[in-house]
Amino acid sequence: MRETALSAAHAELGASFTDFGGWKMPLKYSSELEEHHAVRATAGLFDLSHMGEIRIVGPDAATFLNTALVGNLAAVKIGKAKYSLICREDGGILDDLIAYRIDEDEYLLVPNASNREVVAAALSERAAAGPAGSAAPSDSPTSAGSAASEEAGFDVEVWDESEGISLIAVQGPVAQKIISSVVRANETFLVEELGYYAFTTVSIGGDEILLARTGYTGEDGFELFLPNDKAHALWLALLEAGSDDGLVPCGLACRDSLRLEAGMPLYGNELSTERVSFEAGLPVVSFTKQENFTGRAALEAAKAEGRGKTSGQRLVGLKGLGKRAGRGGYPVLAVEGAAAGETVGAVTSGLPSPTLGFPIAMAYVDVEHTEPGTRLDIDLRGKPQPFEVVPLPFYRRAR
Repeated sequence: MRETALSAAHAELGASFTDFGGWKMPLKYSSELEEHHAVRATAGLFDLSHMGEIRIVGPDAATFLNTALVGNLAAVKIGKAKYSLICREDGGILDDLIAYRIDEDEYLLVPNASNREVVAAALSERAAAGPAGSAAPSDSPTSAGSAASEEAGFDVEVWDESEGISLIAVQGPVAQKIISSVVRANETFLVEELGYYAFTTVSIGGDEILLARTGYTGEDGFELFLPNDKAHALWLALLEAGSDDGLVPCGLACRDSLRLEAGMPLYGNELSTERVSFEAGLPVVSFTKQENFTGRAALEAAKAEGRGKTSGQRLVGLKGLGKRAGRGGYPVLAVEGAAAGETVGAVTSGLPSPTLGFPIAMAYVDVEHTEPGTRLDIDLRGKPQPFEVVPLPFYRRAR
């Protein structure tokens, strides 16, 4: 397994490790419930260095990303970020990612750890193919590490920088206070002025770090990108800065329960090549941009046929009316009407909610059973348990 630059620091803190996407990652340090509650009440510190970082640079960067991704990346302002999807020609989701616009001709994409190589390769191939999808010259570089376009392709370079970059996150109600205490930027910058899905470059301990107000927990929070050799010093500085405010190191176990409460999809659970954005309830596809992005025709057809709205299945939230939780893959059963007792869907993620005190799940369900208030059962190994369809997210932080 690969290890992050902070692996030794996690071991010193007593972390239990797990294999996640080929990476040795901290699952928890003490109690995943304590870590979960800390993020909701104070703050948690996460090592997310397994995530990918792919840089897109060149005069055609904006136009290229508008053909490679479903969103309108050209409309993103410098210093802002956008959530988007990269899809196959059939509209299936290859990955969900965040794109940061660094400059007019430069973006930083952050795909999921398990999909990083697939995404980098797809971007390189699409850069070399060009806007018309024509084949690149046989000697054009198309590796995941870098791709420089030639006549047929876009004037961009695709660089997979993941191996050299660490990503640390501080999430929770006091995250802003903790980050403010360690940031040393120019006199005009205040952390509290950084908007949601915005980023800037700051100085911490003399090192330049990309600081973004983004996260995956449903709380206010920040993510910090920096070179591997600077990660340990920053990790220790953040732990020290948050020691009086309840900051605790957190593993992937509580990150999963936090994101589920916040109704945030996880690739491999809610998102896959078998699903399209409309089924997942993700309003991220731009049909108003002029570029013929990969998957556009298939997604236009899916939208026209009402997929995820009047046909097929839709991702919904399920609130447990009993005490037992459903898990990924468990069948969802109709309770009412002619379909009573029949399987009408399947759970993608489920657990007892630490914050809310009752079981929650996300599931793909036939659209005719997705109205909020609809009673459904989850089949827990032959024992149906009662659930109710509810709007997502399950949890929304106070603002």
